[in-house]
Amino acid sequence: DQKNGVKELKLEQDNRVFNHCFTGATVVEWLVSNGQARNRPEALMLATGLLNEGFLRPAGDLSKDGAEAGEQTTFLDQTKALYYFADSGFFCEGYSSDEDVLLKEEFRGNIIKQGCLLKQGHRRKNWKVRKFILRDDPAYIHYSDPSKADDPLGSIHLRGAVVTAVEYVPDAKKYDIDGNLFEIITADETHYFLQAATAEERKEWIKAIQTVSKSGK
Repeated sequence: DQKNGVKELKLEQDNRVFNHCFTGATVVEWLVSNGQARNRPEALMLATGLLNEGFLRPAGDLSKDGAEAGEQTTFLDQTKALYYFADSGFFCEGYSSDEDVLLKEEFRGNIIKQGCLLKQGHRRKNWKVRKFILRDDPAYIHYSDPSKADDPLGSIHLRGAVVTAVEYVPDAKKYDIDGNLFEIITADETHYFLQAATAEERKEWIKAIQTVSKSGK
């Protein structure tokens, strides 16, 4: 409802302009002021439900981190956390800064391999299914929620990375994760733990990532 609903705005953040979006705090305030929730914690639960069901989507880095961090997707009641309606005309424009040029550059390479893997979260060590797209020149692998594959949650720069099969990952057993595990260690020593569905699939991913990490820039 354009007249009475949450107002879509043009907001600037991190050298980018987000069109047709709004803040997490705005959504929570709207839910309370319109009688949809009795208080902020209740409104936050409602907003998290809307996010999990795909009606709302994270727009900026902070809200994407919230979506990625916990056991469940987390909606952030913050003025810096940006969101948009799934059926809106949302788009993001980057200033012509070096960072934005690099972001576009990441997606330039040919797609070498894509598919779903389980990925361990960096903070809570939980495991979630993510769609991965591997590109060469430049050597990047991007990952996203499988239901929102066109909206990456993050990327891994593979130039100079080491990828190996592993038999054990700390905290994995707690989540019944066992077998077909592998690890990517980037040039800056960031560790990513992943699980393929089969031993053959793990072999294919390792081979493809190794090739890209050596040949891509």
